[in-house]
Amino acid sequence: MSAARFRLASWNIHRCIGSDGVMSHSRCAQVLGEIDADIVVLQEVESTPGRADDALEYLAAATASRAVAGATMVSGDSHYGNALLTRMPVEAVRRHDISIAGREPRGALDVDLRLGGASIQLVATHLGLRPSERRAQVEALVPLFREESRSLVLLAGDLNEWFLWGRPLRRLHRIFSDTPHRRSWPARLPLFALDRIWANPGRSLSRLAVHQTPLSRIASDHLPLVADISLE
Repeated sequence: MSAARFRLASWNIHRCIGSDGVMSHSRCAQVLGEIDADIVVLQEVESTPGRADDALEYLAAATASRAVAGATMVSGDSHYGNALLTRMPVEAVRRHDISIAGREPRGALDVDLRLGGASIQLVATHLGLRPSERRAQVEALVPLFREESRSLVLLAGDLNEWFLWGRPLRRLHRIFSDTPHRRSWPARLPLFALDRIWANPGRSLSRLAVHQTPLSRIASDHLPLVADISLE
């Protein structure tokens, strides 16, 4: 990571269950090693905090990163939801509940990071499956963005929107203009851009690509989305 550049990845790891039906933390760790991102936003992370086989701590150790959990469901010792892995200093963490009654619980991790003299806000989330659900969740997300007081504002995660200009995301497009997309799902033959990384200012997004390797195509049902960010 240079003074002005860093790499951000977003990946729905599907509980580390691959397209072959095999659960493998080590396989997901190997894919993250291929990407070598400074920040990784994860969705569908199933962890058991305090246990040796905890998925989030395993991936954090494998990538030499700090783990920030954003669980949306807790059952006994098991936690499930969003997470963040970062090698950058974390200044603040806010967890927002954007769940809709009667639907699967959803949340957003709202994190302040520091890169040199730059203040960065990153919101990481996983939106719901129904359009009406996503519209309500976007309404909850929009007030979180404080671009006027940040050098860079980022939104990353699995937005679950099948249509590039789908109505649920229109308010976000006003904040993140000229938002590029890449097909990331399903991993073996990607047809839909369900996973997104957006930046404001948009010019800071110097490269956006899906990470396609033999291992990434089977490690999860989503391909990782990778962005190279420049603050120059």
